[in-house]
Amino acid sequence: MTDSVLKIASIQIAAAQSGVPQIKAFFDEPTFTVTYVVHDPETRRAAIIDSVLDYDPASGRTSFCSADAVLAYIGDKELTIDWHLETHAHADHMSAAPYLQQRLGGQIAIGEHIVTVQQTFGKLFNAGTEFARDGSDFDRLWQDGDRFRIGNLDVTVLHVPGHTPACIAYVIGDAVFVGDTMFMPDYGTARADFPGGDAGTLFRSARRLLSLPATTRLFMCHDYLPEGRTEYVWETTVEAERKANVHIHDGVTEEDFVAMREARDKTLAMPRLILPSVQVNMRAGHLPPAEDNGVTYLKIPVNAV
Repeated sequence: MTDSVLKIASIQIAAAQSGVPQIKAFFDEPTFTVTYVVHDPETRRAAIIDSVLDYDPASGRTSFCSADAVLAYIGDKELTIDWHLETHAHADHMSAAPYLQQRLGGQIAIGEHIVTVQQTFGKLFNAGTEFARDGSDFDRLWQDGDRFRIGNLDVTVLHVPGHTPACIAYVIGDAVFVGDTMFMPDYGTARADFPGGDAGTLFRSARRLLSLPATTRLFMCHDYLPEGRTEYVWETTVEAERKANVHIHDGVTEEDFVAMREARDKTLAMPRLILPSVQVNMRAGHLPPAEDNGVTYLKIPVNAV
C-alpha cells in the first residue's frame, strides 16, 4: 500500500534548500535529552521541540536553568516562537513548555494519541475527574499527515508509534525530529515495553522514517554515549542509519528485531524520572493542581508499575 503521507514528506525534503531550517541544539546531560530551537532564517519564526524543565527528585524542586538557556538564545536571535512541539509524553524529563509559552507565546502541540496515554496514566495516578483525558491540556493535537508552517518552512507530521502510542516525528524542511523512535546508529532504537508500546510497531515506524530520502537529516531526542564514543552527538542521516544502526539497519527483519527488542527490554530498569515526568507531561507540562494546603504533590504509586 502506498504511504501517501511519506510521499508528501519526501517531496518536501527534496524541495527544501539544504541546511534549512536553522537548528540549535541544547543538550541536558542529567536526562540525556536534546531540546531544539528550529527557525526559518527568512522570517525568524521558530519552534521549540522537546524542552526540559529541571527537576531534583530528592528535594522535589523544579528550576529553569535549561529553559532559560533556550530563552537567552531566542532573545539573542530575535526569534518569534509559534510552537512548542512535543514528540511524545516523555518518561525521562519534565517538559518546560508552559514556562516557555508564558514568556514567549506560541501553542503547545503533540500527537492526537496522547489521549491513550492520558487514559492509561490517569488511571495509574488516580488523577480524578479534574484531569481531562481528551487532550485538551494541549493547544493542538496532530494527526498523521497534518501539515503546517513555521514561517516559510513546510512541516509534515508523521505518526511513528511503538515506543509509545502517541509518538510523532516532525519533518521540518529537510530535517526530521524523530523523538525516541531511534537513536544514533551506534545506540540503536528506543525501548518498546512502556504501556501501549510494541516492538513490531516500533520496527514499522522506524522503517517508515528510513524510507525517506537518503540525505535526510535526522535529529535525535537523546544520546546516551555508548561505549567506544567520547562525545555526545545527535544528528545523523537516513543513509547512515540504514547502513549502520545496530538494531535496525537494512537487512534486519521485523521478526529478528522484535526478538532482540523484547529480550533487551526485559533487562532495562525503569527510567529514573518516569513517575514524576509522565504525570506532568500528560498534562502538557503543567504540574498537578495544588491541594487545599496550597502545595502541589507528585504521586508515586507503590508496587503498581
